[in-house]
Amino acid sequence: MALFQKKKKSEALPPPRHIAIIMDGNGRWAKKRGLPRRAGHAAGAETFRTIANYCRSIGVEYLTVYAFSTENWKRSQEEISGIMELLKRYLKEAIADMEKNHVRFVFFGDLSRLSPELQTLARDAAERSKVYQGVQVNFCLNYGGRDEIVQGAQRFASEVAAGKRKPEELTEALFSDYLYSAGVPDPELVIRPSGELRTSNFLPWQSAYSEYVFMDVLWPDFKTKDLDEAIAQFHRRNRRFGGR
Repeated sequence: MALFQKKKKSEALPPPRHIAIIMDGNGRWAKKRGLPRRAGHAAGAETFRTIANYCRSIGVEYLTVYAFSTENWKRSQEEISGIMELLKRYLKEAIADMEKNHVRFVFFGDLSRLSPELQTLARDAAERSKVYQGVQVNFCLNYGGRDEIVQGAQRFASEVAAGKRKPEELTEALFSDYLYSAGVPDPELVIRPSGELRTSNFLPWQSAYSEYVFMDVLWPDFKTKDLDEAIAQFHRRNRRFGGR
């Protein structure tokens, strides 16, 4: 039984306001079972659905997930097509269930490389859900942290060249407004399942003072109890933000 279910509601550990997850391990999960990688991504999509619903139920305000990176285009065309089909199916279902679930959808990344249909679905989901007050899910699609910072710098430089800004006006707070995550608080907790111990170009600016929890469980096997454990680890950390 999960930690939040064993305790009375008033005694439950409060979740971080913003949790970010690197959804990793789908391919290895499928390989261990002699299945095509596409089957791993399908299983991972169901895990995401479960975890997103759980986050909403325990009061998480923002959930950011690494769905497809700028580096993932190096994979086989068959695998990429499978991932895009899963994304398309999920967005169609999310739009259909939007009035029931009240989830806000925001997309971080350069969507221009996605298919026109997927771009339209993403824009539709974001536009139609912006009125809801429930959990906000930030999908990182065709996202790379370094690319995000470069594009933000280019946008600021363009405004300087146009006379709208002065170089000396740039501060950390102002630069954050040029990123995909403008207006979204930084994640307090970043979780990476799969046993890998790296951040893989995920939210490098936003996660400067995030607590990272690395877990030796492949994403399709990730359960609500694993999220509970990550939150429990978060509460055991001494967050000093560079102080003593």
